[in-house]
Amino acid sequence: MVRISLLTYLALGLGSTTVLADCGQAPSSSPSVQIPTGVLTPVTDFGVNPTGLDLHIYVPKNLAPKPAVILALHLCGGTGPIYSYLSNYNPHADERRSFVVLYPSTPHDNHCWDVASKKSLTRDAGGDTTSLANMVRWAISEFDADPAKVFVTGSSSGCMMSNVMAAAYPDIFSAVSCYSGIPAGCLAGSPGASPQTSDPTCGQGKKIKSGEEWAAVLKSIYGKPEGYTEGSYPKVQTWHGEADFFVNYPNLNEQLKQWSTVLDVPFSKTQANAPGTGYTKIVYGDGSKLVGYSAKGVGHTVPVHPEEDLKWFGL
Repeated sequence: MVRISLLTYLALGLGSTTVLADCGQAPSSSPSVQIPTGVLTPVTDFGVNPTGLDLHIYVPKNLAPKPAVILALHLCGGTGPIYSYLSNYNPHADERRSFVVLYPSTPHDNHCWDVASKKSLTRDAGGDTTSLANMVRWAISEFDADPAKVFVTGSSSGCMMSNVMAAAYPDIFSAVSCYSGIPAGCLAGSPGASPQTSDPTCGQGKKIKSGEEWAAVLKSIYGKPEGYTEGSYPKVQTWHGEADFFVNYPNLNEQLKQWSTVLDVPFSKTQANAPGTGYTKIVYGDGSKLVGYSAKGVGHTVPVHPEEDLKWFGL
């Protein structure tokens, strides 16, 4: 995982604000406070927050009507403010004025997202996934956002959670782009989800399943909630470094097996040096639903490609 020294952390002025949301409070239907624009801002009340996550948000100046919402999830050991610096989405938000970015933080398990517990691997069951979904629901209401333009992205632990969020809330998210992760449900039943607490089998790339087996794991996260029927899942692009020996490289293929089965798109071709030298684009179907990127010589994690992400999101 990327490690940032305390000195760098303080120099960047990247802090984390504790969420004070009442666990029993539903997301507000109207703006309660005026959120500053052009600056990363803590949000202390976004509705039900069972796992006590923190939230910062970036809203560009002169935001266009019906904006998109991007949920951007940090690596293990990180925070939302740190990831806002590493991912570099904010300058693009200023330029386009068409989206807001949510940067959550988790204080638990070495600051890694819970992608292991039953609560978090079940829709609206009180895990991290519930808190994150409520952040997004709040943002859609707060900014009168376009519900068809809600996206999730992240690196390492954030990519792991991106896959889980897409599995648990396919009705909320329309696209995923994430870096150096694992299949949804790969850590199910593990004692934790951090390098210090997790079952290492998955991270080492030793948990191998068929596409059908992985699809069943993913679909079990959504389950059959009352009032919902299974519909389409979001389109996915996922990136991985060939020299990644932390969340090992075989996890790219396992993710692609999982999503290609869920999205019902077969492998079609590879494209060299796309989007840049040393990267290989792995295309499924016509490339509109599922794409992988294999990065030669790149370890953990693949650097965020914000322009490619925004292109994938249609922004």
